[in-house]
Amino acid sequence: MSTKEHILLVEDDASLSEWMSDYLNGHGYLVTVANRGDAAVELIESDVPDIVVLDVMLPEKNGFDVCREVRNFFARPILMLTACTEEADEVLGLELGADDYLTKPVKPRVLLARIKALLRRAPEVTPKSMRSFGALSIDAQSKTASLNGEMVGLSSNEFDVLWLLACNAGKVVSRTELVSQLRGIDYDGFDRSIDIRISRLRKKLLDDSNQPFKIKTVWGKGYLFAPDAW
Repeated sequence: MSTKEHILLVEDDASLSEWMSDYLNGHGYLVTVANRGDAAVELIESDVPDIVVLDVMLPEKNGFDVCREVRNFFARPILMLTACTEEADEVLGLELGADDYLTKPVKPRVLLARIKALLRRAPEVTPKSMRSFGALSIDAQSKTASLNGEMVGLSSNEFDVLWLLACNAGKVVSRTELVSQLRGIDYDGFDRSIDIRISRLRKKLLDDSNQPFKIKTVWGKGYLFAPDAW
């Protein structure tokens, strides 16, 4: 049974990319493989895959540079892979717009679970798929947002955080709930991905990073989207 989702796998290790491609093909995905960073950028722009599985260490252009470059035009999920276990690398990948992060050696079932979680977390499109708050408009069907009449360049993960908060406008949404719904895993108390995404959202939505009033931090509880602050 084909899922029809298209995965771009960017990995320069031939044996690793072969088994990952075979494994994902066996689970119904269409897989394209690139073994260089510069080639990956071209394929992401031309093919617009549903998700990119992106290694960090690549010839010609590393995964961080690829992620940074394609986030200017590609809003779909990016799952980064690396052999390095340094927290700084994980944080950097998330700050550049990656949606999730796996360290090598990659476990097949974990890889598949992360891919499925990223692909299924798109906001549910309902009759109320458009929400407006003052100068801010959010459209779940096109996964776009505009502020003061201008489009805001949001990555897939940033949009999903914004949509979830906006759907709960005026209510506190805990980190546990955000991590569970957006990443499909339990919050372990150390996951910084949500905080990084909130920080990026505030910057793009012209919120005050020192004293945020549009997306507020409620200490010890979570985040609150202020419906009347726009």
